Parts: sequence; structure tokens; C-alpha cells
Amino acid sequence: MVSNEEDHYLMLSGLQHFQFCKRQWALIHIEQQWQENVKTIEGQHLHEKSDQPFIREKRGSRLIVRAMPVQSKVLRVSGICDVVEFVKDPDGIQLIGADGTYKAYPVEYKLGKPKKGDEDIVQLAAQAICLEEMLVCNVDKGYLFYDRIKHRIEVPITDGLKDKVIKMAQEMHQYYERRYTPKVKAGPFCKNCSLQHICLPKLMKKRSVKSYIEGRLGE
Repeated sequence: MVSNEEDHYLMLSGLQHFQFCKRQWALIHIEQQWQENVKTIEGQHLHEKSDQPFIREKRGSRLIVRAMPVQSKVLRVSGICDVVEFVKDPDGIQLIGADGTYKAYPVEYKLGKPKKGDEDIVQLAAQAICLEEMLVCNVDKGYLFYDRIKHRIEVPITDGLKDKVIKMAQEMHQYYERRYTPKVKAGPFCKNCSLQHICLPKLMKKRSVKSYIEGRLGE
């Protein structure tokens, strides 16, 4: 029986988790654990506004496509872009059913305000890599829209950023194939993690999450 290569693809959104905390990513994507908090529920509500599959809207020189499925053979990931804006440009590509040529720019919607870390940026860059492969084009920038400030920020998609995302994806696949959940050094960022009670950072140095849970079940 021939295996489907796409069966081994990881979730594109996992890059954001991996950048924030490798352990959080592993708990969600390898151990299949998830714990909602106020932030995750609010985030889902925000995405409901943009996730209207295949709605194609024209605004002047722009075509806006919502909830566009994307994937990358290089990263071996698949996912959905909240919004992809196609802007008329003489150096762009042709689109089926549209006059002229267009450049593609991913737009990711986020709860709150811009973060200190790069987790949102690497997710956006991964979307750009997917679009480049699928459309055979160059994506040199994208946008992050933050609900708290009601404003979007332009993010340059550089070759250095793309290389970083490729290396991250390779590391993710290595952990996933080994089914390995790494340990990480606990810090203030743990307070904002939706898995803090599952992860148990105070006990992490002494025993694994799996060992702790099995121990509690055996009591």
C-alpha cells in the first residue's frame, strides 16, 4: 500500500507553538494534549470572523481570499491562511478568473498586541513559503493584524527568516518522528501558557509529564 506523503505533514500553526516553547508544541502536537483558557477561546472567536472558506472579495486593485488552504513540501506542513491579499502588480502572477497580474501577501489575525518574541512572525513566514511553492512566485512581505490595537503591521519576509523557518520545521519533524517531548527551562512566559497546569514546570526537572500522570492514575 502506497503511503500518502501528506499524511506525514505537520500543522503549520505548530511553528508558532514551537517558537514560543518547544515543550508546549510537543504536548499539543505529539502528546495530543490541549487546555483552553480565556486567550485561546477569544482567539478562536477572532478567527471565526476571518475564517470564511473560499470567500473571494474584490476591493479596487485587491483580491481578498479568506481561509485559504496552503501546504509546503519543503517544510512538510499544511494549514490555512486567515487571509491572502492579491494586489495588482506588473511583476506579479496571473490568477484564474482575474484580469492582470497580482502579488500575494499573507495576513494573519492575532489576539492582543504585538509580542516580544517571533512566534507570530515565523508562522507568517511559513505561510509565505507555502504560497511561494503553490503559486510559483516570490512573497517578500506579509501582515500581522492585532485585535487589541486594531492595526496591522507589515513584516518583511527575508531569506534569513525563511531559512530559520526551514530549520525549525526540520527540528519539529525530528522530534515528531521520535515522539519526543523535550524539557525546557521554566520562565515567566509559562504564566501565559494554556498548558501550564499540564506541563507542570515545577516538576519538570524531576519527572516527565507522562510519568507524573501515570503515577497519579495509579494512586
